[in-house]
Amino acid sequence: MEISGIISAIVIGIIIGVLGRLVVPGRQRIGILLTILVGIVAALIGSALAAAFGVADTDGPDWIEWLIQIGLAALGVSALDRTRARR
Repeated sequence: MEISGIISAIVIGIIIGVLGRLVVPGRQRIGILLTILVGIVAALIGSALAAAFGVADTDGPDWIEWLIQIGLAALGVSALDRTRARR
């Protein structure tokens, strides 16, 4: 992976993490770094899932891929929030 791919993954991860956090209702008890990390992981897994389902190669924006990534980020944020709440 080239440096431009790593930088774009981080930027997309930030966007996906913030959007995933906005989807989850209520206050989350996780920091911004964990949100970014969840966003990066969700973006990578969401891209792989979209490619596996064949919805990643479209003309224009890949809305279904974005929805998959945001949904995964929301799941990750809520899962981390629940583990933080128990402590």
